[in-house]
Amino acid sequence: MGSIVPRKRRDGSIGYTAQIRITKSGKTIHNETETFDREQAAKAWLKKRETELAKPGAIEAANQDDPLLKDLIDRYVRESRKAIGRTKIQCLNTLKADEIGEMRASKVDSATITALAQRLGKDKLPQTVGNYISHLASIFTIARPAWNVPLEKQAMDDARVVMHRLGAVSRSRKRDRRPTLEELDQLMEHFGKLRANRGDTIPMRAISAMTIFSLRRDDEICRIVWKDLDVEGSRVMVRDLKHPGEKIGNDQWCDLTPEALRIVLAQPRNTADGRIFPYNAKSVSSAFTRAVAFLGIDDLHLNDLRHEGASRLSELGWSVQRVAAVSGHRSWNTLKRYTQFRQVGDKFANWKWLDVIAPPVAVATETESTVAA
Repeated sequence: MGSIVPRKRRDGSIGYTAQIRITKSGKTIHNETETFDREQAAKAWLKKRETELAKPGAIEAANQDDPLLKDLIDRYVRESRKAIGRTKIQCLNTLKADEIGEMRASKVDSATITALAQRLGKDKLPQTVGNYISHLASIFTIARPAWNVPLEKQAMDDARVVMHRLGAVSRSRKRDRRPTLEELDQLMEHFGKLRANRGDTIPMRAISAMTIFSLRRDDEICRIVWKDLDVEGSRVMVRDLKHPGEKIGNDQWCDLTPEALRIVLAQPRNTADGRIFPYNAKSVSSAFTRAVAFLGIDDLHLNDLRHEGASRLSELGWSVQRVAAVSGHRSWNTLKRYTQFRQVGDKFANWKWLDVIAPPVAVATETESTVAA
């Protein structure tokens, strides 16, 4: 016999979980649950399933490999040979905790996925919901061909069409926030005071400027090593460069602007692990976020400095191809947004902080000794 248990959801609504447990000789030979918004629907499902399972061979068929969706997510994470980013892991954990995680693979259809998107949309933007669905779609793509489990990719494809039509998901909007020179002055002053008071703090002046002039992400900056620097060629090998399809093993030479090379050569070489900026990327990002909040600067992210750097190169008249050689983009489509900028000159001409971060005399000496070596 089946049972129905009402449970309060995170959003305050009540879900009715119907469960069928069949035992034989004191052992459970079949267990099945479904959750419904209405108790009447749960009762109807119980009656229907009990009738179906009473037929000859029905229990054996039902017991074929049909794992819970949350177990498939765990298997995907466990078996993936590619590194899975912390953001994706966080999204997958949220999906596991949702009621959809308790569903059998064969029961997850397009309507179920659409309902998931609507639940997520109660406290998340459509762009964010789209990211969650995209991460979930990875499981649907490989489940049947790799594991022979009844999780249908077509259900995800159909759901995506519906979700886009309903506006439940959308693509991420491109940020166009650029820092003003006044805001950068505030940040440089602030980082300088912190460094003066505590000499062991992260050199955020240098890393912030490096973000602007190299177009590198914080984790990439914190990974580059001295042995991968080509001073004569004014370039650096960026290991595990972020790319939509690949990350681990995606090593690529990226050109350094004169300013970026100057900042690199001003860094001390006595690091234990050979990194140019031997700091934790999360700590770098947190330090920038705290500074912005402390100074009351509105809606500025560390990654916006990369956007500033690309915009600057376009305003200097650099072609998309030349900017891509610095940024490392394989596709120029992402960079085409910068072609809208007119050639207006260098916003950072005579920027005083570059001389503070990388004194010209020290850099010249370092360059000469490096070349001579």
